[in-house]
Amino acid sequence: MLVPVVYSVAARYPQDRFSVMTRKAFAPLFENLGFNINVIPLDIKQRHRGLIGYFRVMRRLSAMRFSHVADVHDVLRSKGIRHSMFLMGRKVAHIDKGKNEKKYAIAHKQLEPPLKHTMQRYQEVFDRLGFPAPMVFNNFFDFVPRNFSDLKAVVKEKNGKWVGIAPFSKHKGKIYPLEKMSNIIDILSKKEGITVFLFGSGKEEQKVLSHWASKYPNTVNLTGKLNLQKEMLLISYLDVMLSMDSANMHLASLVQVPVVSVWGATHPAMGFYGFGQDIANAVQVDLDCRPCSVFGELPCQREDEEYACMERITEESVVSRIYKVLDKINP
Repeated sequence: MLVPVVYSVAARYPQDRFSVMTRKAFAPLFENLGFNINVIPLDIKQRHRGLIGYFRVMRRLSAMRFSHVADVHDVLRSKGIRHSMFLMGRKVAHIDKGKNEKKYAIAHKQLEPPLKHTMQRYQEVFDRLGFPAPMVFNNFFDFVPRNFSDLKAVVKEKNGKWVGIAPFSKHKGKIYPLEKMSNIIDILSKKEGITVFLFGSGKEEQKVLSHWASKYPNTVNLTGKLNLQKEMLLISYLDVMLSMDSANMHLASLVQVPVVSVWGATHPAMGFYGFGQDIANAVQVDLDCRPCSVFGELPCQREDEEYACMERITEESVVSRIYKVLDKINP
């Protein structure tokens, strides 16, 4: 969600230079956005881990002589960095996450009007630093070469319609039941002219996706086969992505691919909906317990039906929404 904001600000102020400090796994998202955008990759698992890692980061940042610091994360590490930079005389600003607003919305189930989107909160950080900018970002591949031949290890050519499915998320409250998802893949894979691509990471997800890919026709498991940039390249050729409230929704949004998203414990009105996505493609059911958390990390509190927010979403409703998107794109 930060990519469109950083690009838009840097484009508005070409005379200035911007450096994005992020995990090295996410560096490809920013490396080619603009001539005046630099990336500072962090290895938070090793070199930049813990207190020693923090001092390594600060030593590097001190030498770079920044004039402004935008903390768009507001966690312990970024707070330490921004406070240190402030003491060095830098102008700093940080994100207002709206924690009290979100707590109130969850406690009272008040979702109208929707809360401020996270991307707007990012923009406001730059506004306070003196870099207001209109949103002018469209597509990640406006800046990166889009070469289909780079996908030859996975697919030879595109035939028919391509449907991506990213069935996992960090928290259980945001994962559609796997049995139901299996049924959806079964339906889609048997539809003439449709190829299904499965997205995931890690050994456990790999097992599930490998099983589905071997069980259903016209289904390709992409786990471990592509780096981030090539994964985004393949996503850019999809006709639709089926995703949870997770990173793949946002990656697809960066390449202007429509996303059918499934929402359980969380809710689109909390400010994390995909950039430029049609809210009609958010599949969810209205329950008096939704949303129960901002990020879906809390265990289900229902006694009658655990994770009813997901269980009550029918496979037919998800598939129907996918077909509607496909029909709209390619009638």
